[in-house]
Amino acid sequence: MKQQRRSLAEVLRDEMLMHQAILKSLSEAPKTIPELAKSLDKPEWEVSLWMSGMWRYGMVEETGKPNRQGYYTYEPKD
Repeated sequence: MKQQRRSLAEVLRDEMLMHQAILKSLSEAPKTIPELAKSLDKPEWEVSLWMSGMWRYGMVEETGKPNRQGYYTYEPKD
């Protein structure tokens, strides 16, 4: 069964709740957004929104150059 896409308001409402889950997943190993989405069982577009906020506020950082698919790997920022 295909899940209905959530509204932007719903996704943004959950942002603060997802920070801990994202940081926990990244503390296990650096991950790309698709890898994070898979580990959190969330759509990539939602994880991308949450990660852009976390990156903007200095909670996460890229670990180097993008991979072959163009995705950066992220880790928690110290």
